[in-house]
Amino acid sequence: MDDLDFSYLAPPAASPPAQAVAPAPVPPAKPAQTVALPHDPQLAARFFRIAGEEEVFEAGSKIFAEQETHAGLFGRRARMYFLVEGQVALSLKGRPLYMILPGETFGELAIISETPRSATATAFKKSLVLSLDEKRALASLKEEPGFALQLVSSLTGQMRRSVDKLLAAGGAEIKARQGGSGLNSDQLKRLRAALGDPLEVPMKKGETVVSQGAQGANMFVVLDGRVAVGISGKPVESIGRGETFGEAALLGTAIRSATAVAEEEGAWLPMNRDAFLKVVKAHPDVGAGLLRSMCGRIAHLNSQMAG
Repeated sequence: MDDLDFSYLAPPAASPPAQAVAPAPVPPAKPAQTVALPHDPQLAARFFRIAGEEEVFEAGSKIFAEQETHAGLFGRRARMYFLVEGQVALSLKGRPLYMILPGETFGELAIISETPRSATATAFKKSLVLSLDEKRALASLKEEPGFALQLVSSLTGQMRRSVDKLLAAGGAEIKARQGGSGLNSDQLKRLRAALGDPLEVPMKKGETVVSQGAQGANMFVVLDGRVAVGISGKPVESIGRGETFGEAALLGTAIRSATAVAEEEGAWLPMNRDAFLKVVKAHPDVGAGLLRSMCGRIAHLNSQMAG
């Protein structure tokens, strides 16, 4: 295959170097789904400098490859990256996705969800990065819990882009994801303790927990049971114990883009932005675990896009 041409992804000369490439436009009919935090390069830099390691990649060298795993006693552990200088191109199955510019982060999925890489990262120009493995990232989260909100915003944007690409590719139905690998029992116990052991909200089978088009300011953690999530009547995923949904509400009051219905009896816990940050600071591993179901959704969408 011919070498990939990423030149059209490079920023115009007049563009500020730290600005992110704009994601795929959101359809005008759903403007409320654009809720997101502006990327904060200074916050990201502070977060990565707490425990990050400097690495240099020459132009054309791979930083990581799609489907790459990180296992084995002497294997290199999964890392997430902050680009200090240069440009990094992301691609999937040989197709360009987007360009990472200085001040941006990438590679978050593998470190949060411990899944194979969903894309290939190649240094488009000689690049200086700061990298964090899981242990170092958790240490940084304890000192800069606000970066977790940047991760929520980034993951929300990635999900939106993946859905847009799937729909643009022909509008095929998205195969519903069967979740259920979120927080474990110990993490759920510590989460509740960090929040002052709040009362859980019971749910009955068939009950609507969230309605598409409604306004919301909380995300939800499933404590027991399962919740089916659908968009415009089409099933998207089934959320299990320890997983979350409605995370975009942490970024600001938003119009819900999906409907969530209890598949069986159980309970859930609402969580607003302040509560989320409190948990991340007290128990960074629990905070990271709260993002795991988001990563699972992205990996699931990307696998369908690759097929």
